[in-house]
Amino acid sequence: MSRYRAPSGPSTALITEQGFETLLQEQKDLWLKRREVTAALSAAAAEGDRSENAEYIYRKKELAGIDRRVRYLQKRLPSLRVVKERPADTSKAFFGAFVELSDEDGETLEVRIVGPDEIDPAQQWISVDSLMARALLKNTVGDEITVSAPKGQSIYYIESITYR
Repeated sequence: MSRYRAPSGPSTALITEQGFETLLQEQKDLWLKRREVTAALSAAAAEGDRSENAEYIYRKKELAGIDRRVRYLQKRLPSLRVVKERPADTSKAFFGAFVELSDEDGETLEVRIVGPDEIDPAQQWISVDSLMARALLKNTVGDEITVSAPKGQSIYYIESITYR
């Protein structure tokens, strides 16, 4: 049995203005952190035998992780399209919307539809590419949506849609 995993399709290149600023700040912070890690790596390398130097090995791995993320951001940031304006029809759920939902049991949930680079499960920010967001798009208050997920189907009712 092989471990081959088919590559996923390209993610949507949309991002909110706030998300774009966050990624730019992350890139700036990574460059500053890279300087510190490089200095620590040089100091660890000067200690002698590198094969048994835990500090040297740790710093090399840390530097590789920083470089990987910087390369990703350098490729991704120019390809992103920042969505600054609200949609013409704010009564429907589109990118950037805060949508309040209730399920069949009456429990409520508020999600925000954002780009794949800014999802945050703690704040209930979901990717525009997710199953729930796809079910929500272009629906209005009072609509019933069915979300087909690996764990089964869930039915939600749209209670409100706002753009902040």
